[in-house]
Amino acid sequence: MPRRVVVTGGTGFVGRVVCERLFERDAGTRIVVPTRQLPQGQAIQVLPTVELLRCSVHEPQQLAAVFDGADALVHLVAILHGRAADFDRVHVELPRKLAAACRAAGVRRVVHVSALGVAPDAPSAYLRSKAAGEAVWRDSGLDVTIVRPSVIFGAEDRFTNLFVRLQRWLPVLPLAGADALFQPVWVSDVANAIVGSLDRPPARPIVEAAGPEVLTLRQIVQRVGRLAGCQRPVLALPESLGRLQAALMALLPGEPLMSADNLLSMRVPNVATGAHPGLADLGLRPAGIDTLAAHFAR
Repeated sequence: MPRRVVVTGGTGFVGRVVCERLFERDAGTRIVVPTRQLPQGQAIQVLPTVELLRCSVHEPQQLAAVFDGADALVHLVAILHGRAADFDRVHVELPRKLAAACRAAGVRRVVHVSALGVAPDAPSAYLRSKAAGEAVWRDSGLDVTIVRPSVIFGAEDRFTNLFVRLQRWLPVLPLAGADALFQPVWVSDVANAIVGSLDRPPARPIVEAAGPEVLTLRQIVQRVGRLAGCQRPVLALPESLGRLQAALMALLPGEPLMSADNLLSMRVPNVATGAHPGLADLGLRPAGIDTLAAHFAR
């Protein structure tokens, strides 16, 4: 059982829950979370075994202090939007730097969080870069488990909360990629799969983390709208209009709600293939999206 675990991306939506599960599993485990902005770690600072380190994980010279005395790495850093060069920097070059830092520090155990649908010939830059990142870890010589989740939901997720907000504002919801397939998975189940893989590595190196239902994007939007009491009619957009919608969204300030690359990703079913172990193989019974009912009822 690792006694000092580095969690890159530990201040994010999934990372915060991973830190909580690591603490619950063993209050003696030190959890090292590198971050460029310490205030982003306020939510996990309440955990007494969390150590926040000001650090840019993209700077190899700063990683030695991060991995000093560590036993394992949980790698969660990823982006959904950007240019091909941005995806390459985060999903390929960063794993390469982290793998080198692990080898230098003698850290053998790694759990890397990827995504369902990745492939070298996938239609989107996001999925292709995630596949290339997996290849970096497979070639690293380290003891790596890759967890591939579907779209992750939870009380603090941006995905379902965005669609609820839109349905509260709009009488009709225009929706690109309405027929895209997903297998939504609860953030707590993903975190438990990560921690479980860290403690008891499965016999095969890839775990598919997916929920109990395969749903279209339209069905997900309608379900969360119903749970929140604000369900609106969905107007499915053809791909040409979907690309136009994504292009307009990209002009808005802040992180875009959807990009053309996201639409390309949705051409690939974001569902478990059954070719790899799943949550049940880790002793987990995944929760469905109706788990959000209590959250939206507040």
